[in-house]
Amino acid sequence: MEIFANALPALGDAWALILQPIVLGYLILGVTMGLAVGVFPGLGGIAGLSLLLPFMFGMEPVYGLALMVGMVAVVPTSDTFASVLMGIPGSSASQATVLDGFPMAKKGEAARALSAAFASSLFGGLVGALFLTAFILVARPIVLAFGLPEMLMITVLGLSMVAVLAGRVPLKGLAAAGLGMMVGTIGIADAGGSLRMASYDIPYLTDGLQLVIVGLGIFAIPEIVSLLRQDRSISENSNLGAGWLSGVKDWFDNIWLSVRCSLIGVLVGIIPGLGGSVVDWIAYGHTVQTTKDKSGFGKGNVRGVIGPESSNNAKEGGGLVPTLLFGIPGSGSMAIFIGAIALLGSGDIEVGPKMLKDNLDITYSIVWLLALANVFGTLMCIALSGGIARLTTIRFTYLAPFLFMLISFAAFQSGQSFEDLLALFAIGLVGIFLRRFDWSRPAFLIGFVLSNPVEKFSNQAFQIASFKFRRGFETGMDYLFSPIVIVLIVVTLISVVFGIRQAKAIMAEGDVQSGSKRAPVTFLLIITAYLVVALLNANAIPDFNMTDKIVPLVIGGISLACCLIVLVQMMRSPEGDVVFADKEVAGEDADAPYGLWSTLAWFAGLIAATWVVGFIIALVGFLITFLRVRAQAGWFKALILTVCGLGFICLMAGALNRDFPPGLLQGAVDMPWPLK
Repeated sequence: MEIFANALPALGDAWALILQPIVLGYLILGVTMGLAVGVFPGLGGIAGLSLLLPFMFGMEPVYGLALMVGMVAVVPTSDTFASVLMGIPGSSASQATVLDGFPMAKKGEAARALSAAFASSLFGGLVGALFLTAFILVARPIVLAFGLPEMLMITVLGLSMVAVLAGRVPLKGLAAAGLGMMVGTIGIADAGGSLRMASYDIPYLTDGLQLVIVGLGIFAIPEIVSLLRQDRSISENSNLGAGWLSGVKDWFDNIWLSVRCSLIGVLVGIIPGLGGSVVDWIAYGHTVQTTKDKSGFGKGNVRGVIGPESSNNAKEGGGLVPTLLFGIPGSGSMAIFIGAIALLGSGDIEVGPKMLKDNLDITYSIVWLLALANVFGTLMCIALSGGIARLTTIRFTYLAPFLFMLISFAAFQSGQSFEDLLALFAIGLVGIFLRRFDWSRPAFLIGFVLSNPVEKFSNQAFQIASFKFRRGFETGMDYLFSPIVIVLIVVTLISVVFGIRQAKAIMAEGDVQSGSKRAPVTFLLIITAYLVVALLNANAIPDFNMTDKIVPLVIGGISLACCLIVLVQMMRSPEGDVVFADKEVAGEDADAPYGLWSTLAWFAGLIAATWVVGFIIALVGFLITFLRVRAQAGWFKALILTVCGLGFICLMAGALNRDFPPGLLQGAVDMPWPLK
């Protein structure tokens, strides 16, 4: 009761702190910046908070918190624009939204998809704020109950969602997830420092591939290339649907789904390091599993938008639980958030138990700011959605060069290296062929995201369990199979069983027709060859570094077995079987007036020119040439659009204090910004 006696006055003090015009002004400024950052694919909350850090020194704590919370709360809302309108995941937390949001936009229902997403995001954000209020009081024993075995099982639960996203040939989905995990192990192993599928002769690979590059490559590039080949607008007609009221009605009709997915978002967000990367997939998997008619998913089912969007905003409230209670960052953006709090005022605010003891009013002001930011952000997004949705009626040939510009800029920010662009192109090729042959891209991405947590938690749990078993068999079993672990195992098994039964009804890539054996078999052999090489590479790691080789060997072995079984199935099945799915046989890609390689050549040309003369100079030539030749625009329109594109990217880079990829020219000649 003493806790509640202290909490109630603090709640009132928190309202008094934030209901000041200047505080609300900072909150709206943060919301506006969050909306702007979230619209740009691949940037997200980390880039936005990084922009704010220089201004946090000595700032009044409530002002700084209002600015940061406004930014953090709204990015998961505004990144929906890119996911729905362009088929590009705005961030790692909006990847599942692409599966049904983008098909809705292509059907002329962009405004409906956006408004349903915003209503779901608002509700999820408010649920997250409500639970954060309660968890500040009661979450400490809950979070402390999660040890390594529990966190490993949470990760495995995330992987179990692959079952429902595996597609019509479940083994292809499992192999895709395994391939993603193997790609995720590239670089220096965390445990023993062994190199895997990397060499010090190519330093870039030693750090592994970044999520922003893999996300953009697997989802963005295939969709951009596909639409560019068809030379039409994103939407098949100029009808934007029934508008935002229709989307809000869709959300209200599915309010219990939104409630369940919001709770999923909160609970997953509490676990440090998992929320932002996997919560939308878990929510999407739950949405599919609880829907009777599953045939519409992947084709524009509004429930496929409501579920993930409810969860990804709610997870911000959950992510603040370990951040505020224990000083454990729940995500990369939360890590920056912790660092920024230390800069506020005189530097005496410290997250963790001390903050709850000495600054409970500040703690609760964060809760109320989070709720208000979601309200302001959603209202602004709904107000803007009609106008922004009209972008879908513009001929895509005019949008594509600027999307190539944006994703190249975003990819470069992950490592500030020219190799980022090469990796983006290479992963983009993988994404194009996964999409073409109906291999589950979501499964690949889930595997990639969870490869590091699976390896980290399994290695650490194994080491501690070994020590426990030396003390006694019962002690070791009690450690590994706690009540929480047992519950998570049961939930995971149920998820896998139901997922495999339902997977055939899920067509994430649409209704892909089947063709001849040659192309699908060739792609399968390439994947198989990579897995064989990766297995041999992992096996060459010395046995004294067993922790660095065991996970790649197990995952690679399972993936290789799946590929070999699929290969046998291909050899025994007649042409036209579902296992030979190929988008180039029939449909939009097959009927596209432009070929794949000639379209990709434009992006390759931008990258090659960047290597020689740097990004900005290469971009000038790329935009003018593309608009004149490919879009067949007049000189005046081409020059105006080029100037606008350059002005926009330079303004954004200047505001975010970001650099552009340099080329050989910049290495030989000292040039002024932005040419350097």
